[in-house]
Order: sequence, then C-alpha cells, then structure tokens
Amino acid sequence: MKKLYPLLFFLTLACIAKSGNEDFPIGARSSAMGNASVSLSDVWSAHHNQAGLGFVRDYSAGVYYENRFLLKELSTKGGAIAVPVKGGTFGFCVTSFGYQAYSENKYSLSFAKAFGNKLSAGIAMDYLTTKIAEGYGSKGVFAAEVGIIAKPIKNLTIGAHVYNPTRAKLAEYNEERLPTIIRLGGNYSFSDKVILAIETEKDIQKKAIFKGGIEYKAVKEFYLRIGVATNPTLTCFGFGVNLKNLKIDFAANYHQVLGISPQLSLTYSIKRNEKGGSAPVSN
Repeated sequence: MKKLYPLLFFLTLACIAKSGNEDFPIGARSSAMGNASVSLSDVWSAHHNQAGLGFVRDYSAGVYYENRFLLKELSTKGGAIAVPVKGGTFGFCVTSFGYQAYSENKYSLSFAKAFGNKLSAGIAMDYLTTKIAEGYGSKGVFAAEVGIIAKPIKNLTIGAHVYNPTRAKLAEYNEERLPTIIRLGGNYSFSDKVILAIETEKDIQKKAIFKGGIEYKAVKEFYLRIGVATNPTLTCFGFGVNLKNLKIDFAANYHQVLGISPQLSLTYSIKRNEKGGSAPVSN
C-alpha cells in the first residue's frame, strides 16, 4: 500500500492540472501563446489541428519536453513529423505523459490537404494507452480527430478542430469515455512582426477555456511571446530563435498555486524540392 501513496499523490496533482486522458498540448511556441494553436500551421499541427499541415511545405520534425510544476512524474514528452507529398501532407505525432507508475501515451497518424491558399482540411487516427503499475494493467483505445483552417481575408486565419467526435469508450465501468473537445479560434497578423491568436476550447462535459497570445518578432530570427489561459488560470511567456534549419523555442506557464512549468521544443526543417528532391531551408 505504501507504494501507492506516491502514485495517488501525483495523480491528484495531475487531476488538478489536467483531467485523465486529456489531449495534452505540445510545442513551446503555442504554449508561450497560451496554447491558442488551433489556427497555427507548423509541424506541431500534427497534434493541435491537423488541417494546419496542409499549409506546411517543408519536411519537418520536432521534439518537445515539459517539466510540469518542476515534477518529473508529471512531465510530458512529444515528437512530431510532417511529410509533404504531391496530394497533401502526412503527419505523425507521439506524446507521453507521466512516469513509471502511471502513464498516458498517444500515437497519431494524420493527413491534411490544402485546397488552394485559402482552405485546408485534416483528419487523424489516434491510438491512446493508459498504464497503471502495481498490477492494475493497461488499456488502449482508438480515437479520431478532424479539423479545418480557412483564410477568408488577408492576414486573418480561422481554425476549428474536434478531438474524439465519436466519443470513444475507454472502459465499460461507468461508461468511461475519452473527452470530446471542440476548439475554435483564429489569428490575425497586424504586420510581419506581430501576430495575435485567440481561441476557445470546450470539453463537452466541462466549462469552456479561453486562450490568447501574442507573438512579436523583435529582431530577425528572434521572437518574443506572451499569453494567458483560463480554467485553470495560466500566465504564459517564452521566446523563439530561428537558426537556418533549426528552430529553438522555450516557454513557461505559471499557475498561481502549483507553480511554473518550463517547456522546450526543437524543430528541424528541410525545404521540399518540387521536383522530388530536397534542399536546406533558407530563412
């Protein structure tokens, strides 16, 4: 029984921060902007809103780590890959939350297609697992995601995404199901230096969450970001550095009770050659 005390303690903290089997956000750029990511397009769209992959033109790969509340037992790790092809863009994403005694993992394969420069749609098939030590075992379940991104006017992008629209069942006991989450938001580019992003997220069984953030290009290849989120209230900030093919993004979220959660992501891109080859990205 004593071995279960640490597990129960950390699970309690996890429930305060995120409910079980939540679709944990990844990517330090969006995290610094309050996770208002439903309308953004980059390799992390493989997780946030697969429609964003339709506007990704380069082969890209990224890795991410979050040390939530400075407790390794609550850490989130992730990786994403974007592979543009002639008919669209494939994405693959893996996330892992927890530690040896308790963990949640997600494996996602996605595809997105852009219809010109104004509209993109994407879908994903996920496999999620939950594992509890001390003989409790593990459970796996399939789920789906669908998203769309539109650019109705110059400088304005609108995105919508639904996670688990089919309400996949996690366990027979108490009809336990994965959360169904609907997100709607947009971003507006005031100039080539300033982007404002806002978003509303609604788990069908919980209160809505508001998110907002600003990205400012301070100087060439250096970005400053700030953001906020509600339910729970978070203050977010961070920065990004672009070094030719490599992008380094750092973020931190602050919860007034539980403390700070630092995050880091690295993204590497190779420019796609339309004739079938590849070449280094030129920034």
